[in-house]
Order: sequence, then structure tokens, then C-alpha cells
Amino acid sequence: MTDATGILVERLEGRTPQVALVLGSGLGGLVDEVSDPVRIPYGDLPGFPHSGVTGHAGQLVAGTLAGTPVIIMAGRAHYYEHGNAAAMRPALEVLKGIGVTTLMLTNAAGSLEPDMEPGSVMMITDHINFSGSNPLFGEQSDGRFVGLTQAYDADMRTALERAAHKTGTPLHRGVYMWFSGPSFETPAEIRMARIVGANAVGMSTVPEVILARFLGLRVAACSVITNLAAGMTGGELSHQETKDMAPLGGARLAAILREAVGEF
Repeated sequence: MTDATGILVERLEGRTPQVALVLGSGLGGLVDEVSDPVRIPYGDLPGFPHSGVTGHAGQLVAGTLAGTPVIIMAGRAHYYEHGNAAAMRPALEVLKGIGVTTLMLTNAAGSLEPDMEPGSVMMITDHINFSGSNPLFGEQSDGRFVGLTQAYDADMRTALERAAHKTGTPLHRGVYMWFSGPSFETPAEIRMARIVGANAVGMSTVPEVILARFLGLRVAACSVITNLAAGMTGGELSHQETKDMAPLGGARLAAILREAVGEF
């Protein structure tokens, strides 16, 4: 048991959540809906990320969400902050170590589809790793050759679709393309992304999906659409736009997650 795992087990006071959620931009308010919460700053857990991105709180929150025991990562580390695609590996290993079996990821993303407007929610059905990196670089075991044909768990995706239907929340489906960031994509890169089959672009999530499958966790992911991608509107992109638009889509995704989490 690692130091962080031992500390977390002690701080959880007998709680044994099997479902973990990683909250991206716009979903931070979901932690306030957790009943009987235990809040643990990442700084108290050796190896946990120290995100420097505004809108990422940097704490674990454990309790129940819509009656289901959960543990929530409010904030993540990004590849562009450290140049380390495996920055989230220690945290995910600790979550697995306390008994987590299921991981739900969220992020903010740019849309490549004119009818998938800011404020929309997209369930990720597959991804394209365009970053040139991988969180399993340097891994010595044969586990590094992890299969990703069914990376996004079919049962979790079905639960998300049922929850969207039940709550009357529109849910798009599509392929997410991971760019390293932190600069936004160029219009030429967006044209290329569309040609190769992407529906949304972003700067996170794919490393966690690869790590989750390496660790044997079930995983699903959704994007909150915060902007139309570069070259689609004629305007320049900004992180402020992401922060401004994320709460709208975040509220829609939160409605889906409240309904779906019990079926994960």
C-alpha cells in the first residue's frame, strides 16, 4: 500500500466507493451535491496532481451522489502543464488501490460540428491520440501493450444514453481528438482533424483512458462543448471562453451523471 493509499483509506473512514469521477471545467459544482462529503486536498496525498489551471479545485471529494457511493477528483493534471502524459497515473493507481473499478471522465472540448454548439454535451465513443505522447512510455511490463478497441465501456455508454433520454438532455456522440496544448489548434489542424474523423478536440482525457484500461478499470467519458473550433467562426479562441461556456454544458452533463451514476 502506497503512502497516498494509506492516507486515503484512513481519511475515508470506512467508505469504499467503486465509482470515481474526474471533473473537468464546468462541473466543479457537482461536488457540492455529494452527501456526507469528505474533502481531501490533493496536497495531502503524495503523488497527486497539482493543477495550475483555473477552474480545477484540486481536491478529492468522497460521499454519495444520487444515492451512489462515489469519489470525485475535482481537477486533473494536464500533459501541457508538466510534459508528462502519465501525470495522472499515481492518482489513478491510488483509486484502484482503494477498490475503485469504474472511472467516469469529463472534459471541456471544442466542437468540429456546426450543429454541436457551445453548451452541448458529447459522449465520447472513441478517440484519436494526436499528441505524439502516451502515458505508458517507459512502462516495462507487457501490460503496456494495452488494447483500446473497446476502450470506452459499452455498458457505461448505454447507461449514459438512458440517463440522457430520461432527463430529456440532448446527448451527442462522437470521436475526441487529443492535442497536446496548451495553445489552441490552428484552422488547418481543425480541417485535418475533421478529415480524419474527429468530432471534438481537447487537451486531456485520452491519457486517463489509456491508464484506466492499463489498470483494468472500466471507463467512459463525456465532453462539455465550450466553443466551435478554430476557423469555424472567424473569431479567436480563448480560455476565458471555455470558462464562460463550461457551466452551461456542465449543468446538462451533471443532470445526466446524477441519473446514470447508479447504473455504472
